[in-house]
Amino acid sequence: MFTDIMGKMRTNRFDPGYFPAFESRLFFDGEKKTQQVINFTVLLALSTVIATYGVVTDSTAAVIGAMIIAPLMTPIMACAAAVTLGSRFRSMKALRLVVLGITGVVVLSALLTVFLPGSLISFTTNSQITSRVSPSLLDLIIALAAGAAGAYAIGRQEIADSLAGVAIAISLVPPLAVVGISLAKLHWLDALGSFILFLTNFFAILLAGAIVFRLLGLHRFSTVKKEDFTHQKAIRVIIAGTLLITIILAVATFNAVQTTVEQNNAVDAVNTWIGDRSYEEGGVNIQGSFVGVTIRGEGQLPPIKDLAVLLEQALGHPVIVNLRIVPEQIQRYPVVFTRDLNTT
Repeated sequence: MFTDIMGKMRTNRFDPGYFPAFESRLFFDGEKKTQQVINFTVLLALSTVIATYGVVTDSTAAVIGAMIIAPLMTPIMACAAAVTLGSRFRSMKALRLVVLGITGVVVLSALLTVFLPGSLISFTTNSQITSRVSPSLLDLIIALAAGAAGAYAIGRQEIADSLAGVAIAISLVPPLAVVGISLAKLHWLDALGSFILFLTNFFAILLAGAIVFRLLGLHRFSTVKKEDFTHQKAIRVIIAGTLLITIILAVATFNAVQTTVEQNNAVDAVNTWIGDRSYEEGGVNIQGSFVGVTIRGEGQLPPIKDLAVLLEQALGHPVIVNLRIVPEQIQRYPVVFTRDLNTT
């Protein structure tokens, strides 16, 4: 089936009559260059403001609105098209615009939030932040599919109107806004995680876009001499960048899975310790050898030492348990840990 689809794409070639409009849409050249740059700058600035305060207020609607009007996908897709056409000049020009756009979004977002009280921005409960600071391999798959959809839509005049949906699927400005917010509030790891998400989307658009444009036959419109730009070399750079991102995401995904398994095992251990008593597990927080357990209920409980034993079996290493009971009771094990706390 996949082979059939690829075959149909090769026969459904790029429409020569659409090529001038395609160039005008992607590349900032000719008489309209100044106006295109102005439009790009204004829309990018406005989308940054919307995305930044949409993230701060945890507003999904505002963030989606920022995705729709954000023009950053255009120069990235232009770079993929320029690589396919073999134009070094156009590819470098588009890449420079992307870099300037990235810098502008991060700086503006940081400036918009640096003076806001820290209490307004939660890096643990704000879904617009937490959903963008821990990318995984699934994000790469989504980005590749969205990048391919974007390249196919912009390469076919009759379905170009679907680009708004692609812009939502392949979020570009919101991750950069989170980078700026995180930097302004000195959350370095959150800034790094969100920037990795942006790089995931960036390389996915380049790779998927270049492949789809090639399958559509865009390279047939190249007017550049072969020696002016090596298409294969550019593709190798894009593939290398995508592979590097894939490795980073694979490690992050593995760690996330391990953390989830540990969390589930610890919750099971707590429920086993509670048994059929009138208590329920209210949260387990694992930080290395320290395990914080919250339970709710009333009545007699088994010794906390039994809970520590179960957690050590579940996690595979010694633990220090901090048990919180609602209504409020706090117990700790081992006792030495309690003494240490009392002496500090």
